[in-house]
Amino acid sequence: MTATESHTENNDENKGQRHQNGTVSHYYEENERNSYFSNNKVKIPEVEQDNFSFLKLWAYTGPGFLMSIAYLDPGNIESDLQSGTVANYRLLWVLFGSTILGLLMQTLATKLGVVTGLHLAEMCHRQYKKIPRLILWIMVEIAVIGSDMQEVIGTAIAIYLLSNKLVPLWVGCLITIVDTFTFLFLDKYGLRKLELFFGFLILVMGVTFGYEYVVAQPDQGEIMKGLFIPRCVDCDSAVLLQAVGVVGAVIMPHNLYLHSALVKSRDIDRKKPEKLNEARLYYFIESSLALLVSLVINIFVVGVFAYGLFEKTNSDLLEQCQRQDNSILYDMAKEEFQNNTDFVDADIYKGGIFLGCAYGIIALYIWAIGILAAGQSSTMTGTYAGQFAMEGFLNLRWSKWKRVLFTRSIAMVPTFCTAFFSQMSDLTKLNDYLNAVMSLQLPFALIPTIAFTSNPKIMGQFVNNLAFKIVSVILSVVIVGINIYFVAVQLVELELNIGVQLVIYLVALIYFIFIIYLSLHLYISLGDKNIENHPLMLKYVFTPIGQSPKNVA
Repeated sequence: MTATESHTENNDENKGQRHQNGTVSHYYEENERNSYFSNNKVKIPEVEQDNFSFLKLWAYTGPGFLMSIAYLDPGNIESDLQSGTVANYRLLWVLFGSTILGLLMQTLATKLGVVTGLHLAEMCHRQYKKIPRLILWIMVEIAVIGSDMQEVIGTAIAIYLLSNKLVPLWVGCLITIVDTFTFLFLDKYGLRKLELFFGFLILVMGVTFGYEYVVAQPDQGEIMKGLFIPRCVDCDSAVLLQAVGVVGAVIMPHNLYLHSALVKSRDIDRKKPEKLNEARLYYFIESSLALLVSLVINIFVVGVFAYGLFEKTNSDLLEQCQRQDNSILYDMAKEEFQNNTDFVDADIYKGGIFLGCAYGIIALYIWAIGILAAGQSSTMTGTYAGQFAMEGFLNLRWSKWKRVLFTRSIAMVPTFCTAFFSQMSDLTKLNDYLNAVMSLQLPFALIPTIAFTSNPKIMGQFVNNLAFKIVSVILSVVIVGINIYFVAVQLVELELNIGVQLVIYLVALIYFIFIIYLSLHLYISLGDKNIENHPLMLKYVFTPIGQSPKNVA
């Protein structure tokens, strides 16, 4: 018997103080797994009053802001600027609505981690059979890789701009790898110091993108209308596709796995329901504040480019650049923009050039600093997500440096190769394809999250109520449908040959079969007792809570 198997069996024997006064309350691990935060938990202060406590809120503050960084990664920033460029202010309400949906799903993820003491990947290991959970792990890793490629390339572009093109993109990728390793080991000096560093990077994003917003002075009335009035007047297919892209960019699949793990960093007594309710309340407040900050920063970016680039032609921008009397800036503009009457096709790099042309070279450098902060912070949280996924799905207990090295290598090798062998124009187009890839992974985070939090045998008194179950399932179907449509449109635009199309159709068939499998597990978790204990379900689909999958399958 291996050490890992022995550890698992010991956990199975100690699973639960799941009873209180003789009745089932909720499932949790009494002897918590030796996970990342086991020996590095933040203590929650005891206060005399039972009312709201800012001291407790401060103790719980951290995980939500780390989670919110996924809403501010370079992929999202690029989606924001493209939204403003293509649709003016008309898609701000989509951004706002997507953030609300994101808060709903993040709340479910935090509830799972708080109540059970297991993050989403660990619960997947408990509840799914071996083959499905390995497939799920691969899907999560694909999402992490796709997100990481956006983040590292975004960071490399920022370094490229700040160095006046002296540092090539592939060198920028190497720099990102090294400094990510360095910053992640800050938690050696305490988890709170690492969280404070992430907070500093968010502050940098707020200041830099806020500076661009103040300098540009977009129409505040139009921004308010765009935020709170759902409308899409004169929207063509490009605008509708951009709206779908906004939804896909905001709600990240691996972020649910990340957030459910980060909440385990607080020392919570799971034997006391009142402590769990307290934790859920403060985490909800913290997550709401964090996503409000991310929403404001995203609005800054949309507003700046809606005001400055909507229906602006390449020749207009070149003329604007020429007036700056900066030869380096003008040369950069001539390389990226043809002297024609086509509307500007914006991305992170071209956006920086535009800001320099419109508001001076300082605006370009400030933009690059903001992108650097976005890329660096999201790269680190992506690494965390990869570590938690590997730890949970595979039940591995490697030392920290091995986990960081392994998860970074998986994501960095394709990223480095892409940067080394591609041109800037190729990299900026890559963002749409990566968004499509991550959109396809979304069901593999949404469905398990809803299934576990809707299962009364897992959540007990904290199970999702009927209204919440209905709303979350409907919203998930809508979100998944929107994202699949986005991917389908991207594939149609590629005009692939018949052989490649047949391969894609085969993969799509397998993809939908697996989604049906997960949906069947969800259906059982929602409470259908007629098929829950059916031998076929127990053998191939459902693992009763409290049993290890290897003992059932």
